[in-house]
Amino acid sequence: MGSVDTTLPHPFDPLSREEIENTIFTVKKAHGDVYFNVVSLQEPRKAEMTAWLEDPTKAPRPKRLADVVVIAPGGKVYDGLVDPAKGEIISWEWAEGQQPILTMEELQLVEHIARKDPKVIEQCKISGIPEEDMDKVYCDPWTIGFDERFGSSVRLQQALMYYRPELDNCQYQYPLDFCPIYDSDKQEIIAIDIPKIRRPLSKAPAFDYHPAAIEARGVFRNNLKPINITQPEGVSFKLNGREIEWQNWKFHIGFNYREGIVLNNITFNDQGNVRPIFYRLSIAEMVVPYGNPEHPHHRKHAFDLGEYGAGYLTNSLSLGCDCKGSIHYLDAEFPTRVGGIRKIKNAICIHEEDAGILFKHTDFRDDSVIVTRGRKLIVQQIFTAANYEYVVAWIFHQDGTIQPEIKLTGILNTYIMDPDEDTHGWGTQVYTGVNAHNHQHLFCLRIDANVDGPNNSVFVTDAVPGEAPVGSKENFYGNAFYSKRTKLATTGEAKTDYIAQTSRTWEICNPNKLNPYSKKPVSYKLVSREVPTLLPKEGSLVWKRAAFARHSVHVTKYRDDQLWPAGRHVPQTSGEPSLGLPEWIGDGTESIDNTNVVVWHTFGVTHFPTPEDFPVMPVEPMTLLLRPRNFFARNPVLDVPPSYASTPSQLLAKGQGVYDAADKLSKLAFEVPKEVDGKGVSGAGNGAGGSMSSCCKNGDGCQ
Repeated sequence: MGSVDTTLPHPFDPLSREEIENTIFTVKKAHGDVYFNVVSLQEPRKAEMTAWLEDPTKAPRPKRLADVVVIAPGGKVYDGLVDPAKGEIISWEWAEGQQPILTMEELQLVEHIARKDPKVIEQCKISGIPEEDMDKVYCDPWTIGFDERFGSSVRLQQALMYYRPELDNCQYQYPLDFCPIYDSDKQEIIAIDIPKIRRPLSKAPAFDYHPAAIEARGVFRNNLKPINITQPEGVSFKLNGREIEWQNWKFHIGFNYREGIVLNNITFNDQGNVRPIFYRLSIAEMVVPYGNPEHPHHRKHAFDLGEYGAGYLTNSLSLGCDCKGSIHYLDAEFPTRVGGIRKIKNAICIHEEDAGILFKHTDFRDDSVIVTRGRKLIVQQIFTAANYEYVVAWIFHQDGTIQPEIKLTGILNTYIMDPDEDTHGWGTQVYTGVNAHNHQHLFCLRIDANVDGPNNSVFVTDAVPGEAPVGSKENFYGNAFYSKRTKLATTGEAKTDYIAQTSRTWEICNPNKLNPYSKKPVSYKLVSREVPTLLPKEGSLVWKRAAFARHSVHVTKYRDDQLWPAGRHVPQTSGEPSLGLPEWIGDGTESIDNTNVVVWHTFGVTHFPTPEDFPVMPVEPMTLLLRPRNFFARNPVLDVPPSYASTPSQLLAKGQGVYDAADKLSKLAFEVPKEVDGKGVSGAGNGAGGSMSSCCKNGDGCQ
């Protein structure tokens, strides 16, 4: 019998520092000095990986390869595959006319170049900023989106300009009205977009959010008492490298430059039967289209993952601020542009939280009761994309539910306006001279299904009234309604949208396995209600570039490397042709029935800014659920110890039996049943001590 070599990295693990360094050395040796945009693990080929997961002691271990993207002198972009262990380049191709993801170093350089550029200085003077104040001029560099004047062969950024009178001021209250265009290869400003109507710098007093500014306007609230979160016996999860086990769940926690957190090989131990659910879960893309049609604001639609990378932009998390409780952290390491290593400490935090009542029932006849409190496991990262923060949490529940949740905070993207200027409905004046444009945040969840095995089908489910009319034999009283299930048999049929009126959901089923009681296929249901329509019109630049957002759900047949729904290289794409999902779906005739499928779900929020969102925005959450349906034979959390339980027989033995019906009715009006010694039966480990009174006192509370 063979054994697994634990000294080797798990095939899903991100590249180690040594593997990144070996890859960089190999590329430099062959191609000289190049700029490194990506050095990341190539996803293991699924067939090889599945075989290894089924029998890691005998099956060949999948080869670890580095996915490499570099920019050579002259601006040429190359895609490569490198074997870090052997120091060999497996493939090397010129990505003609394409621009890869922007690195942090590229973004940070623009501001310094802009401050020294004569054309920018001249525009700042016109806005009312003296030349000696250029150190107070800031910019948020964005990829240019797409601009037909320049195309995609030249690597460009657009600089959104701001002013800070004092270093601690929020720059977004002093936006400027012009937009420089930056050439990354030449490292210079090559053009400036200037509006037809000039708007001078706002002279409004600063309205900041840092502590000194708050104290200057008054005082902080002083009526908050401490909340302490403790786990004196430690956490309930176990980590083996990057594999985690918690409450019957087991999965691998990966991380890459683009998606950030990636979860693989997600299984649930159902009373000793380890059942696969998903092969891979991630937030694969997002787009933030802004709603002002005036030039150059039509270019403002950021693909924060495909153009900048949730991994590259990830915060280093802090205990007591970003995460509270008993926390386990995972770090991340990425290449720098010139070939060094950048480490993000505490890129991921893992912790448990109380989740309220898991289940409860009280018998009205005698007040016998059982109440069980739940808990949840959270795997979280936070990334900052210029002005916005995104808190991305993967929440696992004890009942088999997975809950992806995203919280938006940070600062609104702003543009200057004259006092009380008409925004024409495209934005809102959130402070004097500050116009915050309407926008959307649309995320694409990638679900690589493996529900009780690799062959799955997808159904759309709608709650609808019975078809038979009132008075008919089938529906005499007209009250009939049911769940209408429609199979999505082809990629074309799978282009579906959310319908609130029918409480629409989607079911990922294994048609080869039936629930023993319902006789329905085992499935996981996608429950998502925050599903706005892509508001830019069909044929618009955003519509063409962000094809994944045209519908709530798409389904494709699995293929290796089909990971990015807006294409591999997103910056400066024109959308002609639309990349990613439209390429894979083709004419829509490919069967996706009873096969290895990937579900792509777009969800998010449409944001019409208000003054309450400024100068920094309170968290706005959005969430969805992946819930087991007909997957288990019974409630899967019956084995979670209750916080309190008392049965009719226990109460009877203590002299508080079940009243007969007539006596019960008469006494209920006049008496409150007495507590029997304050005692019931308590579970161990999940909540209370040995009585209801102690349950209420120990900090968890009875409910």
